[in-house]
Order: sequence, then structure tokens, then C-alpha cells
Amino acid sequence: MTIQIEGTIITPHARPDCVAAAVIPDNLSLIRTSVAGGCVRTDIQGEQLRSIIASVDDYLMNLAIAEDICLYGSR
Repeated sequence: MTIQIEGTIITPHARPDCVAAAVIPDNLSLIRTSVAGGCVRTDIQGEQLRSIIASVDDYLMNLAIAEDICLYGSR
């Protein structure tokens, strides 16, 4: 039996295009990132719970760093 795990993370940003561009290169095949309105939308799909948890953890750290760079790097 195969289990399919899916989830979506939507985060608002002052510069969503910049943030998305910063995190997309780090995405694994199970992560898709796009910009919707003033938000970055990330869809996650996979079969291995441990891999998804590790990927989400990495993604959230990268997201926080990208947000800081996009906000403070433009000043």
C-alpha cells in the first residue's frame, strides 16, 4: 500500500517574487513553489513522511533567510 501525502504552505511577503526566486533553486522534486498575489505558495507531495518533514524543515529555514535578504538586501 502506498500513502500519498500532500500539503500547501502559503506565506505573505512584501516581495513575494524575490522570495520565491530565492527558494525555488533549493526545491526538491516533491516541492513546487509559485507566487499568488502577495504570497508565496508551496505545494508538497510525496510518499515518504520522513522525507517530507525534512524537506519542509529545510524549506522553512530557506524561506526565512530569503525573506530577510529580500527585505533588507534591497535597502
